[in-house]
Amino acid sequence: MIVLKSPREIELMRIAGKITAEALRLAKEIAKEDITTDYLNTEIEKYILSKGGIPIFKGYRGFPKSICTSVNEEVVHGIPGQRRLKNGDILSIDIGVGYRKYVADAAVTIPIGHVSSEARQLIDVCEKSLHLAIKVIKPNEKLSLISKTIQDYVEGNGYSVVRNYTGHGIGRCMHEDPQVPNFVSKALLEADEVLAQGMTIAIEPMICMGRCDTEVLSNKWTVVTKDRKLSAHFEHTIVVTDDNADILTF
Repeated sequence: MIVLKSPREIELMRIAGKITAEALRLAKEIAKEDITTDYLNTEIEKYILSKGGIPIFKGYRGFPKSICTSVNEEVVHGIPGQRRLKNGDILSIDIGVGYRKYVADAAVTIPIGHVSSEARQLIDVCEKSLHLAIKVIKPNEKLSLISKTIQDYVEGNGYSVVRNYTGHGIGRCMHEDPQVPNFVSKALLEADEVLAQGMTIAIEPMICMGRCDTEVLSNKWTVVTKDRKLSAHFEHTIVVTDDNADILTF
């Protein structure tokens, strides 16, 4: 069931979103060659707590860390550890913050040092697909338009869209209804939701340089591309307003 949020609830999510956005900006400053992903996790966790937020990923369904750090072929849910970032890596950082029982969620993909032109283009297309999707949002529009906008732009640029993981509703919980796929399917069209003022969703294109097939590593969390080609991930939490979308994680 989709729960529309009141102005009070939206403002609490906006505070959570501001902490999330600031944490991602800090991550961009810290994420350099030779830094470990665990160091990133420690610093971001300290920052979130200092702002009165809660790193909502920690312990969520058993996840052991406060942020997700996914490198190169890792799509999502990478666990921070002793891996050191290298020149030419691309790093996707996903952060969720709770504030007074409300949640915001956002992600970026960061180039480490000098990356290839192919990696840079993958990152740019993923980020642009997210912003194009946000632009089409308005009340009474179909949810599938978000999915179609992402899929058309990504595939039109020669990349594939991950099928096994989607965006989602968000609010009092990290994952609420509805699911927000990054591609159009028969099932989506049959159960297409109508966007309404007060709906809060996390839109998160996950795209691949190669095929869209993925698998989960033995740690039971980290999702990688089966062909081990690069993947990028961007995400914003938004609220549908009376005439468009307002980004809460900006």
